[in-house]
Amino acid sequence: MLVAACDADRDARVTRPELDTCLARSFAGAEGSTTGKIGYIAYADWSLKWLGDRNALPSPFEVDRDGDNAITLAELQARFAQFFLRFDRNRDGVLVREELLTIRSFAPNAPPRGKRR
Repeated sequence: MLVAACDADRDARVTRPELDTCLARSFAGAEGSTTGKIGYIAYADWSLKWLGDRNALPSPFEVDRDGDNAITLAELQARFAQFFLRFDRNRDGVLVREELLTIRSFAPNAPPRGKRR
């Protein structure tokens, strides 16, 4: 949802520059961001506001690439760049809604197919 919300020119397409700018704007509002880094608690607050849940992915552990227990804008943008590449199925450098939709073939809490409780 965050990626789709980064469509600055409202053309129903998200480019990497739009995503990077959007992440920078959201990061700037995080507590402690004026130091250039936010801690894991501030990241959880950012995640709640921008991703919808304190425990939403990506986790701070996967964003914090240097393991210093703080997240920089560059680390956040790098992680979302990986998502961008994964979502961009046709590799045209633009994400459209079709590429951002994920349809599950099973209920989130259902046991795996073929296994019974």
